[in-house]
Amino acid sequence: MPTRTARTAWEGSIEQGSGQVELTSSGLGTFEVSFPQRTSEDGGGVTNPEEMLGASHSACYAMQLSAVLGQAGGTVHSLEVKADVSIGSDPAGGFKITGIALTVRGEVDGVDDAGFVAAAEDAKVGCPISKALAGVDITLDAALETA
Repeated sequence: MPTRTARTAWEGSIEQGSGQVELTSSGLGTFEVSFPQRTSEDGGGVTNPEEMLGASHSACYAMQLSAVLGQAGGTVHSLEVKADVSIGSDPAGGFKITGIALTVRGEVDGVDDAGFVAAAEDAKVGCPISKALAGVDITLDAALETA
């Protein structure tokens, strides 16, 4: 499997500095980051590591769930996955990821509600990003929708 690369160029102090995160492997973009905006409620129009982690987790999870549902005989029409990543104080000092709440809604033929929820749980365990985040509390809210 290939290695993917991103890089960050940072200038200045944590309080007043800022940086640019570059999606190097894909070349799809460069995004502004700063600590004051990272900790603000609205994000201040820039991204942050937690949002990028949520994007990575939701994409990985959607792929894994699609695979699990296919193996179970389901036909996936659509999956909508949201990953809410929370950051908070770390008792050991600094900050840490305090939790990730995955929410998934799917339109899938060939599985019932219980089968969808079981597949969603399997995907949560099997997703490579979930595995990498094994030390973080990851919750799941999964429901099958009808067209």
